Amino acid sequence: MQLRYAFRLDPGRGQRVALARAFGCARVVYNDAVAARERARREGAAFPSAGVLSKTLITEAKRSPGRQWLSEVSAVILQQALRDVERAYTNYFSSLKGARQGARVGAPRFKSKRDARQAIRFTANARWKINEAGRLLLPKIGEVKVCWSRTLPSVPSSVTVIRDAAGRYFASFVVESDPDTDLARMPTVCRLWGSTWV
Repeated sequence: MQLRYAFRLDPGRGQRVALARAFGCARVVYNDAVAARERARREGAAFPSAGVLSKTLITEAKRSPGRQWLSEVSAVILQQALRDVERAYTNYFSSLKGARQGARVGAPRFKSKRDARQAIRFTANARWKINEAGRLLLPKIGEVKVCWSRTLPSVPSSVTVIRDAAGRYFASFVVESDPDTDLARMPTVCRLWGSTWV
C-alpha cells in the first residue's frame, strides 16, 4: 500500500531562491507541453509523444538562448512536469469517455506563477536523499532542514516539494507501508516554535 507522509521544511534564503527557480522551470515545461498539445489539436495533427516533447522542450530547449536557464535545475523535475501533463490529459480523456470514476475532470490548463500551490517532484533518478543528520538533500538546491514528526515506515520512492499559498514549504514522501503497522504508530506533533529542526 502506498502512503504519503508530509513534513514541514525550513529552507534557507538561498534554498528558497533555488526552489523558486525550480518551480518556475517545471511550470514553463508544463505550459510548453500543454501549448504543444493544444497546437496539435487545433491543427488536427497527432499529439506529440512524450519522447518528442522531452527532446524538444527539455534537451533542445536547454541549448537555445531563450531557455538556457532550464539547465540550472534538476532534469528530473522537468521530466516529471511532462509526466504530469500526460497524466492530466489521460485523466481528461478518461473523464470524457466516462471511464474515470469521480467528478468530471476538465482539460489541462496553463499554470501561473500566481497559483496558490507550487510543486516539484524528485524521483529516485534525481539522487535525492535524507542524510545522516536528517536533512533532505535535493539536487541543485542543497540540504534542507526538515521537521520530522514521525518515522518513515520504509525508504521513500519519491519526494514532492510543495510551497503553499501561505509561503510554507513541505516535503511529501511516497512510501510503501503495511496498514496494520502504520496504524500502530503514534506520531508526535511537530510544533513550529520550540521544535527541533535537523
